[in-house]
Amino acid sequence: MTQLSINTTQNVNINFTAASIGERLLAFLTDAVIQLAYLITVFWGIFYLLGLGDVMASWDDWSRIAVVVLFMLPVMFYTLTFESIFEGQTFGKRLLKIKVVKIDGYQAGFGDYLIRWLFRIVEVWGTWILALIMIVVSKKSQRLGDMSAGTAVITLKNNISINSTILEEIQEDYVPTYPSVIKLSDNDIRIIKESFELAKKNQEYAIIEKLKTKIIAVTGIKNQMGDDQYFIRTILKDYNFYTQKM
Repeated sequence: MTQLSINTTQNVNINFTAASIGERLLAFLTDAVIQLAYLITVFWGIFYLLGLGDVMASWDDWSRIAVVVLFMLPVMFYTLTFESIFEGQTFGKRLLKIKVVKIDGYQAGFGDYLIRWLFRIVEVWGTWILALIMIVVSKKSQRLGDMSAGTAVITLKNNISINSTILEEIQEDYVPTYPSVIKLSDNDIRIIKESFELAKKNQEYAIIEKLKTKIIAVTGIKNQMGDDQYFIRTILKDYNFYTQKM
């Protein structure tokens, strides 16, 4: 599988494995089945069973088109909607444990998902073979939409050690200190941990202090620990505590 090395703004390299063509295709087919099930339910249930089709027979063409387009909107915007809601995942991607991420280390945003969706109209629903070719030949397994948005699709099933993930070992009786830590995302925590571990290894205490300051600015948390390193380690553990309970 293709290995992706994402360099964050803190100059920290985070390694991911790109999702395989098989995983992306299965996720696509899963989403297609969901969309097809919706269409069958709407057009058979509403138009046939409830008789909306007979009612529309007396309408003008533009009115009929408007109603059909209205019912088609959930399918048309399916990918854009759910990638925005689930932070880079549709139901198919969640099932296959793959996700859209930015290649600069930040969490992808609505604008990125929108660009991918616009290109998807041509790449996937138009000439779908183009998307497959681009994923195969590109160095980061990207289709044109990914290249334009600066994103990649990664697998979340990496077999890596706990030190390489956002996970922290916490005891069963662990008592968290900062509930506001849930304002951070998985990607934020990943960057914090990678930067913290590297700075601690290189004894770059100025970076650790900047990390602490940034965390406080984003979350509104007040440092009750005094020691910067202990504060950041507590943040990591608290995040794991709360997210494991979700």
